[in-house]
Amino acid sequence: MRGLGIFVVLVVLGGCAQPVDPVSATRTFDVTPQPAQVTRSFGDVIRRIEPVAESFCRARTRKMNCDFQFLINTKPGQPANAFQSVDSRGRPVITVNRALLKQVRNIDEMAFILGHETGHHINGHLERKQANATTGAIIMGKLAELGGAGRAEIDTAVELGAKLGARKFSRAYELEADQLGTVIAARAGFNPVRGAAFFARIPDPGNLFLGTHPPNAARIEIVRKTAARL
Repeated sequence: MRGLGIFVVLVVLGGCAQPVDPVSATRTFDVTPQPAQVTRSFGDVIRRIEPVAESFCRARTRKMNCDFQFLINTKPGQPANAFQSVDSRGRPVITVNRALLKQVRNIDEMAFILGHETGHHINGHLERKQANATTGAIIMGKLAELGGAGRAEIDTAVELGAKLGARKFSRAYELEADQLGTVIAARAGFNPVRGAAFFARIPDPGNLFLGTHPPNAARIEIVRKTAARL
């Protein structure tokens, strides 16, 4: 199964967000915020979210790189998206594209999205998804090989196995990140319940078989329950 490792990484590094009281400082964006305003607000939120997320990361993990880097992907024509990855040195990178930033209506939504993505890293979701994808790819590839499949069929089975493996716990991981993201956003002085209102405006994935994201209502509910305990 040549190239399995590279393929699994590509499967796992999909986007997270779909088409992600101290509210006195909350500032509402225009319906279509200008790039400079978006970038400035993004920087303001990072300055408050980053130290809290890094503190949680150091307290909850061992030997994990907790030096978060936050980036805006300005490439045009992309669907709204945010995701967590790691660079070549293992540094966690949180990337948000401009299309998503234009969809958020206030800094609480932006803070919740960033808290959610840092929650993925702190919970080790990327590594867990990659392990699940690798296991799925190996199992499906071996089954196809034992069944006498040819090279092309085995490669297809490996691809399918990686996708199925990566999605096995993806909805649970999203809810875990929502929960920790709620705590991080609140500790940074934002209103995570107001931030989770973002889910009310994006397409609802519902309970699709092998879907990667839980229903929006479930995500809003876990944010509310978590915030109520803070």
